[in-house]
Amino acid sequence: MSSLLRRKPLDSVTVHEAGRSLVRTLSWPHLIAMGIGAIVGTGIYTLIGVGANLAGPAVLISFAIAGAVCACAALSYAELSTMMPAAGSAYTYSYTALGEVFAWVVGWSLILEYSLVVSTVAVGWSGYFVGFLEWIHGNTGIDLRLPLALSAGPHVEGGVFNLPAVLITWVVAGGLMLGTKESATLNAILVVLKIIALGVFVAVALPAFDSANLHPFMPHGFAKSLGPDGVERGVMAAAAIIFFAFYGFDAISTAAEETKNPGRDLSIGIIGSMVGCTIIYMLVALAAVGAMSYAVFGSSAEPLALIMRELGQPKAAAVIGVVAIVALPTVLLAFLFGQSRVFFVMGRDGLLPRGLSAVNKRTGTPVATTLFSAAVVSALAGVARLDEIAALANAGTLAAFTAVGICLVVMRKRAPDAKRTFRTPIAWFIGPAAALGCIYLFISLPSSTQLYFLIWNVIGLAVYFLYSRRNALIGR
Repeated sequence: MSSLLRRKPLDSVTVHEAGRSLVRTLSWPHLIAMGIGAIVGTGIYTLIGVGANLAGPAVLISFAIAGAVCACAALSYAELSTMMPAAGSAYTYSYTALGEVFAWVVGWSLILEYSLVVSTVAVGWSGYFVGFLEWIHGNTGIDLRLPLALSAGPHVEGGVFNLPAVLITWVVAGGLMLGTKESATLNAILVVLKIIALGVFVAVALPAFDSANLHPFMPHGFAKSLGPDGVERGVMAAAAIIFFAFYGFDAISTAAEETKNPGRDLSIGIIGSMVGCTIIYMLVALAAVGAMSYAVFGSSAEPLALIMRELGQPKAAAVIGVVAIVALPTVLLAFLFGQSRVFFVMGRDGLLPRGLSAVNKRTGTPVATTLFSAAVVSALAGVARLDEIAALANAGTLAAFTAVGICLVVMRKRAPDAKRTFRTPIAWFIGPAAALGCIYLFISLPSSTQLYFLIWNVIGLAVYFLYSRRNALIGR
C-alpha cells in the first residue's frame, strides 16, 4: 500500500539524468502567446454555438462560471509551476504532493485531455476549412471542394473519414519536431492574427445588438436537466462544455522545463493569458447572442462566420473563416506540445516506456513522443464527433484541475517554507474553490461522458498495476 503513495521529493523534481532533459529556450512573450494560442480557439470559434444551443442567451452566464473556475485553477497553477519548474504539469505536482497512484490518475487524465483537445480542434478547423472551400466555389466558380466522404467522420450521413483534420494534425506535429522556439515564434505571429479576427467580429456584430435576441434569457434553466429530445441542457450543462474554451493555460505549465526564467515567466504567462482571454470571450459571446437568435447559429460548425454572413457582411465572414483556418492550428500546437511533454515526463519517471523520454540531440525536442502523440490524435480526429470529444476532454481536464487545487493546499501545509516566486493570494480559498468548482462542472457533464471517463480510468489503473507500478524509477 505504501508504494501507491510514494512521493517524488521536492528537491529532486528539477534534477534529471543526462540525455533526458529539455532545452530552456522560451521567455514570457512565448508563454503568453502559447496560452492565448491555446485558449482562444475552437472554444470560441465553434463551441459558442454548442453552448448557446444548450443554454440559450444565458450562455453568457455559462462563460462567466467556467471563467471563474478556471481563474482559481490558473492561480493554483501559477504558484505550483514556479515552485516545481519541470515538465509534466499537474502530473508532476500530484507526484510530489499526493503520491504515485494519484499522479498516475492525473497523468492518465491529462493524456485523455490533450489527445481529445487536439482531435476536437482539428475537427473544428476542418469545419472552417470545408466552409472556406465552399466560399471559394460560390464566389469564384473554382471547385476545390472535398467529397463528403473525405470531409466528415462516420457520424455524418455520407461521411467516412475527416481528411483535413488528420492532415493539419501532422503539419503541426512536424513544426513541433523542428524545434520548440521556432514553433513558439510562429505561434505568436498567428495569435496576433487570431485576435484581430475576433476584433473584426466584435466591431461588426456589436452595433447590430438587439435586446430581443436575449429573450427568453434562460430557456432551459440553470441546472443540468434532460430535455424531451434526450439532450441535457441548462446553464451548467453549457458551462461544463464551454469550460473547454477556457483551459489552455495548463499547457504553459508543461513548458516549465523549457522556460529560461521559470520563476518569473510562468506566472506571467499563465495569469496574463487567462485574463486576456476572459475579456475577449465575454465580448465575443455578448456580440454573438445580441446580434442574432441563438437558434440560428446554435447548430453551425462555423457560428461566427455564419453570423457575419447573416448580417450581410460576407467579407468579414471571409476574414474570420480565413483566420480560423490559419490561426486555429495554434491551439493544436499548444496542446500537442503539452501532450508530448506529459508522455515524455511519465516515460522519464518509468511509468510509461522509457523510450518516450528520449530527446533529439539536434532539435532538443522529444521527437518520439511527438510522433506517437500525432498518430493517436490524428486517428481519432479522422472519425470523431466534435461535441462528444469536447465533453470527454473536459472530464480529463477537470480531474487535473481538481488535483491542482488540492495540491496547492497540501504543499502549503507540507512545505510551508519552500521557495515560491509567485504566491497565490488567499490560497486556502482559491485551492478549494478550484477543486469544488471543477467537481461541480464534472457533475454537470453529460452522464455518458462521466461513464466513458470512468471506463478510461479503469483501463488506466489496469495499466498502472500491470506495468507502471513495478517499473517506476522512484521504486528502484
